[in-house]
Amino acid sequence: MKYISTRGQAPALDFEDVVLTGLAPDGGLYVPETLPEFSQEEIASWAGLSYEELAFKIMAPFVSGAVSDAELKQIISEAYSSFRHDAIAPLVQTAHNEWILELFQGPTLAFKDFALQFLGHLLGHLLKKRQQKVVVMGATSGDTGSAAIEGCRRCDNIDIYILHPYKRVSDVQRRQMTTVLEDNVHNIALEGNFDDCQNMVKASFGDQSFLPEDRQLVAVNSINWARIMAQIVYYFYAGLALGAPARPVSFSVPTGNFGDIFAGYLAKRMGLPIDQLVIATNSNDILHRCLSGNDHSKQPLQHTLSPSMDIMVSSNFERMLFDLYDRDGDKIRGLMEDFKSGAMHLDESALSKARELFSSYKVDDDVMLEVIRDVFERTEYLMDPHTAIGLKAARETRRRQDIPMVCLATAHPAKFPEAVRKAGQDTDPALPHHMADLFQREERYEVLANDIGTVQSYIAKNLKA
Repeated sequence: MKYISTRGQAPALDFEDVVLTGLAPDGGLYVPETLPEFSQEEIASWAGLSYEELAFKIMAPFVSGAVSDAELKQIISEAYSSFRHDAIAPLVQTAHNEWILELFQGPTLAFKDFALQFLGHLLGHLLKKRQQKVVVMGATSGDTGSAAIEGCRRCDNIDIYILHPYKRVSDVQRRQMTTVLEDNVHNIALEGNFDDCQNMVKASFGDQSFLPEDRQLVAVNSINWARIMAQIVYYFYAGLALGAPARPVSFSVPTGNFGDIFAGYLAKRMGLPIDQLVIATNSNDILHRCLSGNDHSKQPLQHTLSPSMDIMVSSNFERMLFDLYDRDGDKIRGLMEDFKSGAMHLDESALSKARELFSSYKVDDDVMLEVIRDVFERTEYLMDPHTAIGLKAARETRRRQDIPMVCLATAHPAKFPEAVRKAGQDTDPALPHHMADLFQREERYEVLANDIGTVQSYIAKNLKA
């Protein structure tokens, strides 16, 4: 399978090169030239498969020719062996025909583990085969960083540098990153917000001259296609558990960077009968504003109790726009230039297609806290703030009560004790056993100015692998 850039001016690549390249040289994001499509009969035949077996079925067409079937099965097995629940992605019912898909059973308690445990093991396999050393550089609004570090920490061929916004992630999120003390793990607290971190990563990928000649950058943010690919699996897993393909299913996704819900869109295109996809945002509501009022403009970033969604530049939305504009790279380049200047507006045809595919809803902190409180009082089920936003959006936009609504639980509530306390809990939710001593562990990180030269110099001087 070949992969092409959303901006139309980069050469097509195979899977292995796409994983190691990340951002396309024309500034675009790689997408498959064609998507695999599964018949309803084939999907129905997967009903009894384990999560790992299902992951192989869905991912194999994307990696064809780059990784053998036996190698892919081994990578998948290793990726999910560290998850704490045998179901990998268990479903919990919170109301009639309403379900929570728990995507926080991995080692860092967030949905990012699904993609980054897989990507880490995949990179280890590919780099060993190529006898190549690389530098992984990523930005995090909270969860990506710890999941990426956990996935890459044991790979001898990787130096990993993660930028997080200084004092703008929760204490648990920070400590999950900064208490990993392997020599090849480097945490940078950037004096800025998440978008500053993300912009710095993108700029560094555009000009890698600060690195030695024998090194290249590899992306672990959701610009890396392998991450999106891995996330498609849990939509099929939940759908099959609830009766698909014999009946449709709907999903509500708390999202900032659009990667997680884009995977749901791909699952729909690949044959899963999805009736409704709900974009759930916090007060940083650029995706909701775009869909509801064609207002995709940058506004000041707000610091909220759901920090993983405190994002104003939704990188993966470009992949969606590519399809909405019939894969016209020239139009996407123009739109991205408009947005770089502050705002872009979709034409009526593209906006109409988007509204057919997605619903959207914005939830502020006060409403989110009410949802956590109400659900706990009714069910004794404790949610994290991002999951609560997804659930509220689902309830407000749901079109059909007879179709199961699945809300993606993107993080464990223990990662966000401030929100949980403000929602009325007397004590902080307990961390799982393997993380119980997190606040006693030694931390190591560097606070750096929001200056690309300073950050790139730090990276170049601290290579260990």
